[in-house]
Amino acid sequence: MNRKSFGFRALELQMATVKEEELPLVLVHRPPNFHFPFKHLLQTHFRLLDPLDSDPPESTHSFFSRYAASVRVLLCVDPTPITRDLLSLLQLIVGSSTGVDHIDLQECRPRSIAVTNAGKAFSPDVADLAVGLLIDVLRRVSAGFQYVRAGLWAQNGEFPLGFKCS
Repeated sequence: MNRKSFGFRALELQMATVKEEELPLVLVHRPPNFHFPFKHLLQTHFRLLDPLDSDPPESTHSFFSRYAASVRVLLCVDPTPITRDLLSLLQLIVGSSTGVDHIDLQECRPRSIAVTNAGKAFSPDVADLAVGLLIDVLRRVSAGFQYVRAGLWAQNGEFPLGFKCS
């Protein structure tokens, strides 16, 4: 084992001994139907405060208002508006989407609140989906599938394909 890997292991052990209440607080803003696949990864480094985890579930606004004075970071995975009254002492808003229209940037600037987002991370996927939907609509692929599935092929004959894309 070299010194570098030993130093990393020592840091790992030190982090493992940090008590949960000493972890930085992160307020989570998400819709109820959002599956939170990376939650377990974040919980090793942060203490996540999620209104949907409270018992009984609390309204987002009252939950945020209660913790606004003690939280410095907001993880926003929902396009619900982030307004002035929710900003309080925040230093960072982490957005998991490409846009920031739901965040009051005019209020964030004078308070020096940093705002991040996913940038162009989803652009290739959105372009692929747009082309796929264009072909589906023009060639009537989904409509044809439903036509066959409903048994209309046997009754009415061939299904018209729609327009050519090229």
